[in-house]
Amino acid sequence: MSRSDLNQPASTKAGALHLRSLMTPVGMDPAIQVEVTCSTECDPYGPENETVQMLMAVVPDDGQHPPIIHSDQGLVAYSTPVIREKGGEKIFSASVSGYDYIVASWGDGSFSTYHLAEKVWMALGLTPRCLGNEQQRLVYDDLGLPEFGVAEGEVSSQFYYQASRDVRWFMSNEYLRKYLWLRGGRGVRQFYYQATLKSTPALRAWMNNRKQVVFDTPGDWFDGDIRESNGGYLLQLWAAVEVVSCALCPDQTTDGLVWPGIQGAVTHATANANMNGASIYLDDRFLERYEQNGFYNTIPVKVHNFWHCSPSYLGQWSFTDCRRVGRNLIQVQLRELYKGKPDREILHAHTHALDPAVVAKFDRNEEHIVSKVDRLLRQLLDLGDNLSQLAAVLGIEKSAQDLVGFLRADVEANGWLHYPQLAKLAQVAPLSMSQQAFLARCKSIHEIWQCLPNGVLKRVMQAAGVPRKRIADLGSLKLLESLLNLVQRLDDQEEASDAFNCDKEPEGWDERNKDIASLFVANDLRIADAHDTIGQSIQKLQDLGFDTASMQHGYGHALDFVMDGVIGAFAAINTPLRRILERG
Repeated sequence: MSRSDLNQPASTKAGALHLRSLMTPVGMDPAIQVEVTCSTECDPYGPENETVQMLMAVVPDDGQHPPIIHSDQGLVAYSTPVIREKGGEKIFSASVSGYDYIVASWGDGSFSTYHLAEKVWMALGLTPRCLGNEQQRLVYDDLGLPEFGVAEGEVSSQFYYQASRDVRWFMSNEYLRKYLWLRGGRGVRQFYYQATLKSTPALRAWMNNRKQVVFDTPGDWFDGDIRESNGGYLLQLWAAVEVVSCALCPDQTTDGLVWPGIQGAVTHATANANMNGASIYLDDRFLERYEQNGFYNTIPVKVHNFWHCSPSYLGQWSFTDCRRVGRNLIQVQLRELYKGKPDREILHAHTHALDPAVVAKFDRNEEHIVSKVDRLLRQLLDLGDNLSQLAAVLGIEKSAQDLVGFLRADVEANGWLHYPQLAKLAQVAPLSMSQQAFLARCKSIHEIWQCLPNGVLKRVMQAAGVPRKRIADLGSLKLLESLLNLVQRLDDQEEASDAFNCDKEPEGWDERNKDIASLFVANDLRIADAHDTIGQSIQKLQDLGFDTASMQHGYGHALDFVMDGVIGAFAAINTPLRRILERG
């Protein structure tokens, strides 16, 4: 009996899609996730029942037709050996009719458990991680690259009249084929399939008044039968189908790539020999893949007045000499791009390479997000130093780090290494940024300076003569505004720091100050999404001079405007305060 004969009755049932997928050969696309083990049941005691028990065996690629492999309940091993004497099972070796397997599975009718076969994960160098709670899944990753989710599936299942959960294991086509190729084997699915088929005219015609059709052709690739049952037809099938050949997926190689602005195809050898400094320009969204995964290090570093953003992975590999140029460009020499990285990372960079004609339209002097974050950090460091010095004059002992959360010496020695919130704020900010991403970035801006203690600000205000009860309920924004009013008035009068001590309430300390308005707008944007007031906040941006029409194309310029405003607000405090302190 041929495969088309088997498909004829099954084609009358929509649920036979799973059966078709079990029998369909797997293509060469490396992105395909191949099902290698499953134990599923649907409506086990009803008219729509469908049961599948499948495992994949590694059968030698010897040109022979794969034999029908039988296993108990789709498991590699069933029950435990009966121990009668010492060494009675010293040659115990689990197998599927003498063949190796992809997923190791064991059960005893009540419980079953599943893990990727030891030979598989050791041959491919995979690392497991467990997803607990209600999921109870195992996921295997290749941390050498890294590549996540190479293989995954449920750990266990229980059976009491019906299974507690379906079990399905999938494996990356690329890695599965690599393992089969290493072993010189083919991936053969052995499965048991049972389903109740509805009695349709097409199926009844195929049955031709027969009560049962038995599939028992000698040497065939399946056996089983289809019979009348409860007003329909019960199909039971045992089969062995070769679905994965002993052939590797097409190589994803960087040799032969054509890069914009570079003549001819590039190979590792020609890239390494390129000593004339030929540069490639990348859209900085190239970094998003690395910024959004904690396994990578993407902390910006400033070297010789250039900001470098060179992703690296656990000391295994690193991009080098990736310089930020303009707002959204990254410049890297071709030689550095090819040096010491997996091909897939170079291919990722290639997808973000820009044509020189496109690069020419960029303003290379436009400030990028990392530079803006650095300017914000510098203002916060200055604010910490200034407030700490002012507090000391007033008899309050507080270090700059206690006030703003950053230590200047640490920043000078280690950059942003110990301040991940800075790298988070400095992540790629495309001009097409979505509203949600814009609001999230405004929240990050607020969180960076929000550690400033209100108590210290209140004590400074009290020393300046502001009544305690007038500032008892003020938040940090209003306290900063009041401090700005005081320092601007004292600086206008060319006072020194000792002038802060005053017994009289200063005039105008609680007035609104436009120089700090951007801090209030940034705070409004931080909470706008939760309170559904985004429209009002955008209007406040427009009142400050921002052209809101540009938001039709994205919120990137809006973020620039907010950050410049926040930086300017802290500069408005630091500038007069520094002059006052320098006067003694």
